[in-house]
Amino acid sequence: MGHFLFLEPFYGGSHKNFADGLIKNSSHTFELITLPDRYWKWRMRGAALYFANQINDASIYDGIIVSNMLSLSDLKALLGKEIPPTILYFHENQILYPLSDGEKEDLHYGFTDITSALCADYILFNSGFHQNAFIEALKPFISRFPDYNPHWVIEKIQHKAKVLYPGCKLDIKKTISEQRNFPLILWNHRWEHDKNPEDFFNALFQINDEGIHFKLAVVGEQYKNSPDIFNVAHKKLKEHILHFGYIESYTEYNKWLNKCDIVISTSFQENFGISIVEAIGSGNFPLLPDRLSYRELIPEKYHKLCIYKNQKDLVGKLKKLIRYYDLEMMEHIRVQNLRFSWKNMIIQYDEYLDKVKKNPADKQDF
Repeated sequence: MGHFLFLEPFYGGSHKNFADGLIKNSSHTFELITLPDRYWKWRMRGAALYFANQINDASIYDGIIVSNMLSLSDLKALLGKEIPPTILYFHENQILYPLSDGEKEDLHYGFTDITSALCADYILFNSGFHQNAFIEALKPFISRFPDYNPHWVIEKIQHKAKVLYPGCKLDIKKTISEQRNFPLILWNHRWEHDKNPEDFFNALFQINDEGIHFKLAVVGEQYKNSPDIFNVAHKKLKEHILHFGYIESYTEYNKWLNKCDIVISTSFQENFGISIVEAIGSGNFPLLPDRLSYRELIPEKYHKLCIYKNQKDLVGKLKKLIRYYDLEMMEHIRVQNLRFSWKNMIIQYDEYLDKVKKNPADKQDF
């Protein structure tokens, strides 16, 4: 059994879920040091200074795990030579993260991802889609250098990279028994532009205008500057809404997952999809766009039912699902989804950490 240090500079959302789940379920022991999930740009620029000041002796650990919301190159420089193997976990990457309206591109954060990956002894991505997208984006990003383009970094990063899906809490309580007259549709994503709430609510506006009955629960985490469409939807769909606002308590959040019937994503940015996996685990039928990581979440034989091609296809599939909810098919999808539970994923993580502990001198041997 190894003893690891886990540094999380953005301790909230999927980052928090992953750190807490790994520590709770692993046979290894951990020391967790965190910063709150705000000011992400400052975290990437300055979190290494905070963490370096918190670590008295890095050599006592068998390894250090960090998310990529931190400059690992800065951290290693500050800690010095006596540092154990480092594992960099990519929840997202700044080369491909979509800009919000009015936001200007800052190449610094993409550089930070690259230098962190080069300095890491091991690199983990949260999906195959994410790993492939990041590696493919490196060449055009590096080509933007005016000269002396360091294309050599691509192979070096690729050689260290591996995919390990984040484990998920799948607290199954609901018994899937019968379809309701008015199915409860779920939004459990962040209230931010990259989750594309406009397409979600526009689909609901359309079926509402056609007189199709449904109920709605909007439970995702909201921020100060959430897209205006949420205010519009709150007024326009008020007769359908059972809940509209972030639920901080996981127990209460899980109760709502178990109440709902259909979960929809319209996201422009999703490298794994913990919220979708959790909802499927509670018996929600998924409708997901044909992009990003979603094809990895759903077994191929169910893609025709669960994956939509465009907005018209989303509306069409949603209308069919409201008319006829296939309970047997949903149960098959839910059972397949259990492969993402911590109970199953922790086996792979513990094996990986065992190898890190046993091979500190040969850091890229698997």
